[in-house]
Amino acid sequence: MTQSSEVRDGARFPRRFREAEERGRRIARALFLFTDIGREVDEALMERVGGALLQRDEPGAALAEAMRLPAGDPDRVTPARIDQALRAADVPPDLPSALREFLDQARAVPEWVDWDRVERGAAAYRFLGRNSGDVLTLLSLIGGYRFGGPADLLVLTGGLSGGTTLRRLGETTKWSHAVTRAGGLRPGAEGWRLTVHVRAMHALVNARFEPRWDTGRWGYPINQADQAATLGLFDSTVIIGCLGLGVRLTRAQRDDLMHLWRYAGWLMGVSPEWLTDVENVRHRWNYHILLAAGGQTQAGRDLARLTLDAQAERDFGHRAPAVERLHRRYERARRASILSAFMGKDGMRDLGLRRRFPWALLLALAGNTLRYRVLGVLPGGRERLEVRGARVQDRQLASMFHDGRPADVARLPGAAREAAV
Repeated sequence: MTQSSEVRDGARFPRRFREAEERGRRIARALFLFTDIGREVDEALMERVGGALLQRDEPGAALAEAMRLPAGDPDRVTPARIDQALRAADVPPDLPSALREFLDQARAVPEWVDWDRVERGAAAYRFLGRNSGDVLTLLSLIGGYRFGGPADLLVLTGGLSGGTTLRRLGETTKWSHAVTRAGGLRPGAEGWRLTVHVRAMHALVNARFEPRWDTGRWGYPINQADQAATLGLFDSTVIIGCLGLGVRLTRAQRDDLMHLWRYAGWLMGVSPEWLTDVENVRHRWNYHILLAAGGQTQAGRDLARLTLDAQAERDFGHRAPAVERLHRRYERARRASILSAFMGKDGMRDLGLRRRFPWALLLALAGNTLRYRVLGVLPGGRERLEVRGARVQDRQLASMFHDGRPADVARLPGAAREAAV
């Protein structure tokens, strides 16, 4: 793969780099309410962010190239072969070299992985209950639509378009649930398989869309800077978002959550230089990524509206149609209210959304104060909240698949079709 001529022949970084730095600085003000990181800018770190826009997951890229080989080529990799290999107890010896190297790396658990901490991190995520979904959908996902690049790629791929929006949101939720169930990240477990599938899918997106993508403007379609930013949306952003909703998290729970997502990020092909289980390090990186981010684009506005509107399409299982309609309207209004609190006036204006009174934030604060700061500190309270939280998360997930079809997380397109693109 090559960089665009503009990047290769002159500019060191894509044009999006630091194009909206003052806006990023304003958005970052909320970060300082929940962290004790400094506001000074580390220029060496900014250089790393800029360079990462032009870096990709190379083992994934090699796999994608093998998937695009013509039928009959002995080195060709098919989606079915990937799925079979992921479900095998060990890496089959007769695999094409690109797939064998890809899976060897995925199955080689780094020395720094502490399985007890991974399991405690998963339990801490379940402990969050509905709050995790609210933060991921509103602060992480819709909040991420304020920056050009990833949102524009989503529109180009059709990943969150039209009637597919709710299902795609459900598939992402299914993945995060699989990762955070007990034993979910052990090699061969569902969360592990889905995460490796996501990595392969990202590599295919890069291979398929790079020829028509403005690399000089955005960097690679899926690059290491954006992958680091995405990982930050699942670890430290979830932590501070839930704190903002009134959830009480201990230092140990926060550290274990970070460790869980560090390993998940490693499986997804995030470069080791962007992996950490130290929360303040991630916050510091997130701050610099905000400063380096591109400005608002129409793609982000369109995706924000689709994502918010999809909340009114969920199926909550009420027998009475009138009650079901009322619940759907309530859920959209509830999330619009919390989104307004997270984004503020400027953020909602950027996204082209109407600002709502944050009544749902007040309800969340009241409920979470009782749940986490009163009932949760009683003997056995944390364990009860973990069990309850998992049930709530399961119900939230089920509401996103009203058509009865199972989740198809990170579906890999047919190799023949990909080769023809």
